[in-house]
Amino acid sequence: MAKATSTESEGFTAEERAAIKERAKESRRKQNGEADLLEKIAEMADADRAMAERIHAIVTEVAPELEPKTWYGQPAYAKGGKVVVFFQAASKFDTRYATLGFNDVANIDDGSMWPTAFAIAALTPADEKRIGELVKKAVS
Repeated sequence: MAKATSTESEGFTAEERAAIKERAKESRRKQNGEADLLEKIAEMADADRAMAERIHAIVTEVAPELEPKTWYGQPAYAKGGKVVVFFQAASKFDTRYATLGFNDVANIDDGSMWPTAFAIAALTPADEKRIGELVKKAVS
């Protein structure tokens, strides 16, 4: 019996392919750290840019040892070359919220299960305080 083949591809979306290409470019060239990060923030839509600017200020204040960089074309902060925390604009994949995420090198463990990403629709002073606490804990 002949196998049926599909003419439709269930691969990556255009946005995902763009992010992969962005990451490949980042890995091939020497990054200019904070300058690259600030350039990417400046390119963001207004709401995303406002959140990214606040998160950048918080991270650089509470964890100055983290190295600003871009990661998949988005702001990220690394320690020893490994991304600890990153921001993903809502417009990156046309989602209804931005994301603040932590990679496995972040020390945010809390028992046997904990969140590693947070949806952000807006930033309140309480949210900013919580982000500062999470970032401090992540680098502890």
